[in-house]
Amino acid sequence: MNRDGLVVTAVDQSSLKKKTAVSSSWILLDREGQSTTLEVDKHVIMRRVQIHARDLRILDPMLNYPSTILGREKVIVLNLEHIKAIITADEVLLRDPMDDNVIPIVEQLQRRLASDYPISQGQGEEEDNHPGVRNNFETGEQNEFPFEFRALEVFLEAICSFLDARTRELETDAYPALDELTSKISSRNLDRVRKLKSAMTRLTNRVQKVRDDLEQLLDDDDDMADLYLSRKLAVASSPVSGSGAPHWFLNSPTIGSKISRTISRGSMETTQEENDVEELEMLLEAYFMQIDGTLNKLSTLREYIDDTEDYINIQLDNHRNQLIQLELFLCSGTVCLSVYSLVAAIFGMNIPYTWKTGHGYVFKWVVIITGPNMLGH
Repeated sequence: MNRDGLVVTAVDQSSLKKKTAVSSSWILLDREGQSTTLEVDKHVIMRRVQIHARDLRILDPMLNYPSTILGREKVIVLNLEHIKAIITADEVLLRDPMDDNVIPIVEQLQRRLASDYPISQGQGEEEDNHPGVRNNFETGEQNEFPFEFRALEVFLEAICSFLDARTRELETDAYPALDELTSKISSRNLDRVRKLKSAMTRLTNRVQKVRDDLEQLLDDDDDMADLYLSRKLAVASSPVSGSGAPHWFLNSPTIGSKISRTISRGSMETTQEENDVEELEMLLEAYFMQIDGTLNKLSTLREYIDDTEDYINIQLDNHRNQLIQLELFLCSGTVCLSVYSLVAAIFGMNIPYTWKTGHGYVFKWVVIITGPNMLGH
C-alpha cells in the first residue's frame, strides 16, 4: 500500500478510537420489557430523551455525583449508587448493563414490565393511547400504575435491598470483631475494628445520601409532581384541545358520549389532579421507611462501636493507673535506698573524724536505726 493509503488508515483508526472513547454502553427497555443494547455517545442520548448535558453529566461514573432523583419535563434522571438510569413515559435507559450489580436489576425490570404489560393490553379498545396512563371512560379515573413509577419502584427496591445487604454483611463482621476486641485487646483486633469502622462510616454516608434525597422529594410536592411524566404527557395531548381522541372514537355514539362525559368531568378536576401526588408519595414513603431502617441499623452499630471504645478506654485507664501505682512504689523504694546509701557513704568516706576513734559502736547503731526506718517507709 502507498504512503497516502497508510495515512488514511491511521486517520480512520484514530477516529475510531475517539468514537469508542466517548461512547458508552446503555440498555433500552420498552413497555413490554424488551431490551436493546446500545453503544452510543452522550449526544445521541441527549437527542433521544431531550435532556441537557448537565443532567446527563450526573450519570457519568467518572464524576462521582451524589445520589439524585431529578424530574424534568419529559424524563426522570436517576443516579443511585451504581444505578444510573433515564426514565421516560414509555422506555427506560440504563447505563453499564454488564456491570455485576446492574445485571440483576435489568432482569428484575424485564420481569416486572413483562408481567404488567398484558394487564394494560386487556382494556382493548377502551384504553387511551397516552403512554403509561389507562383511563376508564365510565369513571374517568386512572386505574393503572404509571410506567415511570413501575420502573422507579424497581430501582428504589434494588438500591434499598443492595444497601441493606451491605449493612447486614457489615453487622455480621463487626459484632464478632468487637466482642473479640473486648475480650482481648491486641494490635490485630484493634486494626480489624478500625477497618470495620471506616467501612461503616463510608456505608453510612451512602445510605444517608439516598435517605436525604427521598426525604427532599417527600417534602416538596412540586418535585413529586415533576415525576408524573405520563400525566404531563396526557395533559399536553388532552382531548379538551380536540386532538387527544382518535377520529373513530368520536364517530362511535357510545364511546363518544363516554369521552364527552370524561372531558366535562376532567376539565373541572384538572387542577386537582395535577396537584395530586398521593400515589407517588405512598411509593416514596415505603422505600423511605426501608432506607431509614437501614440507617437505624448503622446507627445502632455505631453506638455499639462507641460503647466498645468506651469500655476499652476504661480498661486502658485502669491499666494506666496500675502502672502509675507501680511507678510510685518503685520511686518510694528508690528514695529509701538512697537515704540508706547516703548513711553508708558517709561512714565509708576516708575523712578523718575525731568521733571515729574509740566510737566504732556508733556505726552499728546507725545501721540499726536507719534500717527499720527505711523499711517503714
